[in-house]
Amino acid sequence: MRPSIFRFFHWHLRHNSLTSASFSSRASLLSASSSGQNITTSHHNGSLSKMYSTSCETLSEDPSKDRAVSDMLIDSFGRMHTYLRISLTERCNLRCHYCMPAEGVELTPSPQLLSQDEIVRLASLFVSSGVDKIRLTGGEPTIRKDIEELCLQLSNLKGLKTLAMTTNGITLGKKLPKLKDSGLNLVNISLDTLVPAKFEFMTRRKGHGRVMESIDAAVKLGYNPVKVNCVVMRGFNDDEICDFVELTRERPINVRFIEFMPFDGNVWNVKKLVPYAEMLDKVVEKFTGLQRIQDHPTETAKNFRIDGHQGSVSFITSMTEHFCAGCNRLRLLADGNFKVCLFGPSEVSLRDPIRLGEGDDKLREIIGAAVKRKKASHAGMFDLAKTPNRPMIHIGG
Repeated sequence: MRPSIFRFFHWHLRHNSLTSASFSSRASLLSASSSGQNITTSHHNGSLSKMYSTSCETLSEDPSKDRAVSDMLIDSFGRMHTYLRISLTERCNLRCHYCMPAEGVELTPSPQLLSQDEIVRLASLFVSSGVDKIRLTGGEPTIRKDIEELCLQLSNLKGLKTLAMTTNGITLGKKLPKLKDSGLNLVNISLDTLVPAKFEFMTRRKGHGRVMESIDAAVKLGYNPVKVNCVVMRGFNDDEICDFVELTRERPINVRFIEFMPFDGNVWNVKKLVPYAEMLDKVVEKFTGLQRIQDHPTETAKNFRIDGHQGSVSFITSMTEHFCAGCNRLRLLADGNFKVCLFGPSEVSLRDPIRLGEGDDKLREIIGAAVKRKKASHAGMFDLAKTPNRPMIHIGG
């Protein structure tokens, strides 16, 4: 085994110090890039400094102005929840370190998972109440045998504008043409490294080439953008950030760099966290003409264009700069539990009242009460690391 690959396999044993100074030294970068800006680099007294010129546009109209949103979806802070993430399965054909504990997880018995009819019924209830975007997650959603039929039924719901999927891409390439015909109109493909050996270590499986083929297939089928999700971890793939940005040069790919987040069993450590500002530094130092795109108030990512690039880059900053104030997302787990916050431990079952024969009014009452209990924001990253929560594979990516 080559020494470089050997080091990759021991990235999680490194203890690079990440002090509070490393966060504060980039505080100005975080605040300066919070609205539409052109970013250039210059040298002053031998050190790299960032010069910003503001170029803001008017914020997009609130989606609630286009369509009525039921009180069921409005929390006590006035946030309108028009985006539902549905986990279709807890099963996955990969075993990623940050998603599944090394010892594996106990899967919910199949009879306790939502059936296709139950998923469609609940989705219809949410859409009729004002949800206009649904994202299918897992586990790995493409391993469901009824995935095409499910997409077809969901895409036909009146009022639904976007049917999206987050997938690891292992089997996506072969299924994507039919999925597109079934109404799937947005795809996020998870890929944390461009190095096959590192991919095999991180996922505990082979398949890097198939993921790359799925990205190519999505581009060829006309998905624009094709979103590529990359969880950045210090000592593992933080040296690949600029390589990922290169994917956006000639193709309509949106690379989304995600800060490493704590979930049960993923051995989160702040020393593995690469803050948004540090990632942005790396991009600015290599690429010229980086420009902040004006984001919608409910956007989770901070989005940037680069001069001469067909695609774009984004940063999801859940740990160092949360976006709770604009949160419009709710989650339906594969076992039928309803979750109003990714990082909140509170859940309520929607499966049980359905199987007890309750009608839609009762379901609306349960959903509305849960939404009203949603907190203003999630806890800080150090508190989150100590808060019990399910593994990511149970929650849904």
